[in-house]
Amino acid sequence: MRGFLAALYLVATGAAAEEASLGAGAVLRGLDKVSGRTTDIEMGNGTTAEYGRLIISLGECRYPAGNPSGDAWAFVTIRDKGAADNAFSGWMVASSPALNALDHSRYDVWVMRCKTK
Repeated sequence: MRGFLAALYLVATGAAAEEASLGAGAVLRGLDKVSGRTTDIEMGNGTTAEYGRLIISLGECRYPAGNPSGDAWAFVTIRDKGAADNAFSGWMVASSPALNALDHSRYDVWVMRCKTK
């Protein structure tokens, strides 16, 4: 269902028809819901980072061709250290973080923008 909603969003916004450039990585923002503290997490494509109890892997980040400050979308996989299954795996869209979001009791993570070279 999430994949269908993401595809529907891309078609509705015209992003599917837009050419995309590959960023060098992404800036994600994490929110610890208990402390209220936010943290920016800078990652390169294909890297993994830890945020609290989460292990975050970034596949790649893409943005509209010729517009690095435009809307970014990133393929992210997130796993809680205490769980065997992924808490999230899929595309996150910077302009619509609730469209395809991490469902975790303590943390929120969303994509802010792509990093350029």
